[in-house]
Amino acid sequence: MPAQNTNNILMIRPVAFAMNAETAKDNHYQNQEAGISNNQAQEAALKEFDDFVTELRDAGVNVMVVEDTPEPPTPDSIFPNNWVSFHENGMVVLYPMAAENRRTERREDILQRIKDEGFKINETLDYSPSETDGFFLEGTGSLVLDRENMIAYACLSQRTNETLLNDWGQQLGYRVVSFHALQEMDGQLLPIYHTNVMMSVGQKIAILCADSIKDQTERSAVIESLEKTNKTIIYITEEQKSSFAGNMLQVVNGYGKKIMVMSTQAFESLTNDQIATIEKTNRILHSSLNTIETLGGGSARCMLAEVFLPRI
Repeated sequence: MPAQNTNNILMIRPVAFAMNAETAKDNHYQNQEAGISNNQAQEAALKEFDDFVTELRDAGVNVMVVEDTPEPPTPDSIFPNNWVSFHENGMVVLYPMAAENRRTERREDILQRIKDEGFKINETLDYSPSETDGFFLEGTGSLVLDRENMIAYACLSQRTNETLLNDWGQQLGYRVVSFHALQEMDGQLLPIYHTNVMMSVGQKIAILCADSIKDQTERSAVIESLEKTNKTIIYITEEQKSSFAGNMLQVVNGYGKKIMVMSTQAFESLTNDQIATIEKTNRILHSSLNTIETLGGGSARCMLAEVFLPRI
């Protein structure tokens, strides 16, 4: 059975973090802070990043940090999980990105760094040519994976194309559970841009904002799939989702201890009962990511690219 968690995490250290106007068109979690310059944003995000890495390493997680490059400009490079995923069978998947200025985040030298760390890449599946046709599938932003049970959960949006999603499932042997997740913005119900904003799947628990799945049939299908795979479901509210409580990731440290990683904002939005349920099977690790969340519209999970590749 494939492992659900890994101790090996890739993170990209930013050099020019800023609010990305291209992604803000449909990422309604991005907000421009009044009076903050790009230099101030980079400085604040870099401190948050470095503090987060330190906390993960202190907890026994193997974090491989790659420095971003000044050129070409990549304001969202801090979120590598959108362009790459690494799998136990030695496969690397490269993904098509909706924002043109995110496509240069895909770097061959980063894959070489992973090899240099002692991991084996047997095959690369490259979906990036679909960008020319306007079809996108943004990695484990679009895909929330139950790796043990080979199930991919995905809310359909401009960034998660159903045809690509189903092809991905066939290529990797996953059953796809797709649905529509919506949020209210300015009196309108609009698609949630990434699945990992509203749900997370760990080995024994799942975080789910079921209220964002408005279609009752689709909602029941997601819940039934989670229950059939023996997940304890922690239901979060739409307000908690907006605090990035759905953007968690379960990892494992070098001693086999499971850790649920989240931002401090997400942690502070949880109820005592929700925290107690998570802590039955996990240590909670949270770190302040306020600048990254506010300007980038992503949180802890988005910053962590899991490396499941076999060792050489």
